[in-house]
Amino acid sequence: MAPERSTGNRIGAEDIRRRKGGVPIVCLTAYTYPIARMLDPHVDLLLVGDSVAMVLHGHATTLGASLEMMIAHGQAVMRGSAKACVVVDMPAGSYEVSVAQAVASARLIIGETGCQAVKLEGGVDMAAQIAAIVAEGIPVMGHIGLQPQSVDKDGGYKIKGRSRENIAALFRDAEAVEKTGAFSVVIEGTVEAVASDLPRHIAIPTIGIGASGDCDGQILVVDDMIGMTVDRVPKFVKEYAKLRDTIADAAARYADEVRSRAFPGPDHVFSAASGKDQA
Repeated sequence: MAPERSTGNRIGAEDIRRRKGGVPIVCLTAYTYPIARMLDPHVDLLLVGDSVAMVLHGHATTLGASLEMMIAHGQAVMRGSAKACVVVDMPAGSYEVSVAQAVASARLIIGETGCQAVKLEGGVDMAAQIAAIVAEGIPVMGHIGLQPQSVDKDGGYKIKGRSRENIAALFRDAEAVEKTGAFSVVIEGTVEAVASDLPRHIAIPTIGIGASGDCDGQILVVDDMIGMTVDRVPKFVKEYAKLRDTIADAAARYADEVRSRAFPGPDHVFSAASGKDQA
């Protein structure tokens, strides 16, 4: 059963499409209700990324994400969001096998979460899947360049656009994603000079991550952006806060106060007087 939809004037996929060449589109990932609530007033698009497998569940790659995982986090983000366009990643294994599988997975995600769109990785190789999902009336965000779901096939996280053959493939992928009806496309981990040409080559918005400032918008993993990443921080990330330090400091001070019996103090316990205070 789908959760209740948020009310209000929510940004839709077509609103994002119309932003091509305009004010840059602000995107961040979100995986939980409180983060979605905090980010929603400031962004145009929230992506429930399959990066949740790494960020929240401790997997080594995004391949640890499942359809059930994406739906659960998608529901949480939809409950916390009222304005942003919410896009949910289709995890590896949920769309590549066949067009029928892709359509069934997309329907399930939309039906269970009420999100505005789905995202999948691939260009020319996934053109049939994108076209079929769009034909069902489900908006699709594409994803080209470095594709985290292909990390095993590619032999690691390799930057794209460093050879003539790969540059030509990137442009073919961008054209395929546009032609099949996607409303936007993420360009990840691509040489800046190449990524800066792609937005001028296609008529749908390009969302950069480790790509180019010339893209029509930008996205980061929220935990990277706020300084919560506990492992390696990618080169393309700018940390706008250092919450790792804040949390570690708070935990240390809490531990000291518990061990010294300074916490809980009088303000944090309940009196015998009925109705004097509430939990």
